[in-house]
Amino acid sequence: MSSTMESDQMKQLSEIFKRFDMDADGSLTHLELAALLRSLGIKPSGDEIYALLSNMDENGNGYIEFEELVHAILPDINESVLVNQEQLLEVFRSFDRDGNGYITASELAGSMAKMGHPLTYAELASMMAEADSNGDGVISFNEFAALLAKSAADFLGVKVA
Repeated sequence: MSSTMESDQMKQLSEIFKRFDMDADGSLTHLELAALLRSLGIKPSGDEIYALLSNMDENGNGYIEFEELVHAILPDINESVLVNQEQLLEVFRSFDRDGNGYITASELAGSMAKMGHPLTYAELASMMAEADSNGDGVISFNEFAALLAKSAADFLGVKVA
């Protein structure tokens, strides 16, 4: 692998890590790790997530820091895995119709209707309330990713403590 490719992969991996580090504390919990892996197209079970976390957690603190993630997956990572993160961004952009980096309630309602799932006002309000974690009235990419992280955790059957 060329050093340029490795450098590009490190940069992409760093950006992905930051997107899934929901509390920006420089480490990933098991839920954040599960969401990150799912975004990369890796679909471990709940038990596999705990096994991965314990194998990757070099300092034994119960969290995965960026360097631990790099040591664990960079040797095996390839271009196609990182493409899935771009696909997540494409899905976000398909909802962000005006391209301003945020999904408004109107954009969400319009996109859902175009997909054949028109929402009632109550459904729209509920979806916005769940996704808009900082209460600013719009959904940012990080909030979008967080919602998918929660969905991934639910899908994996991982209980939130």
